[in-house]
Amino acid sequence: MNNRDYVAALEKGLAVVEAFDAASIRLTLSAVARKTGLTRAAARRYLLTLVTLGYAETDGKHFELTPRVLRLGYAYLSGATLPRIAQPILEQIGEQIHDVASLALLDGQDILFLAHSTNRRILSAAASVGTRFPAYCTAMGRALLACQQDAEIEKFLREVRPLKLTPKTCIGIRELREKVMQARSDGFAISDGELEVGMQAIAVPVKGVRGTAYLAISVSMHTGRLTADELIELVLPPLQTGANVLATML
Repeated sequence: MNNRDYVAALEKGLAVVEAFDAASIRLTLSAVARKTGLTRAAARRYLLTLVTLGYAETDGKHFELTPRVLRLGYAYLSGATLPRIAQPILEQIGEQIHDVASLALLDGQDILFLAHSTNRRILSAAASVGTRFPAYCTAMGRALLACQQDAEIEKFLREVRPLKLTPKTCIGIRELREKVMQARSDGFAISDGELEVGMQAIAVPVKGVRGTAYLAISVSMHTGRLTADELIELVLPPLQTGANVLATML
């Protein structure tokens, strides 16, 4: 490659990101400079740029990457590799539950569908791979929001503009916050008729080693086929198993 085409600043920025790992989750400015070979002044500029872009946060002394950095990896995975890895897991869940199992990614204010089990007897044509739905009114959206840091949740709630998609859609910010916190406490989320009349869903996050998540698995079905208690008893265990298996494969 021609040296004129090589961007040294990008190399240094990526080195700063790679300085954080399982053994170095939180680093001081001096530690980042030492691990990357950068001067303190240069390391500070790169770190503060990451903070401004939302890829890192700081308490004034320590720096830490945020869940947003996972998007860099999932942008690659979601192209082809991830759906291929997840498909057998979704198929197994779909066969156990006799309904559609789906995989989605949290992307800003939306969830983005990446894969479905092939049992599509109740899935509307609009919910195909690549479809986006608002995170605020979906089980997967709330399950994923629950895994974000508090600052990320509050940012989402400040920016979201919820619409009353059905008579049951929750649009109050306080109530939305409560539903997200409930999903965090429970480890799963349920929605009933908030996105589409007559449809309900239960979702669990696919958690990484630090408990963060940008992926979720859900099962959707007609409202009334199972009660909320039956969803938890019959559908939640296969979802949790599938999410745990997928997490080990990523």
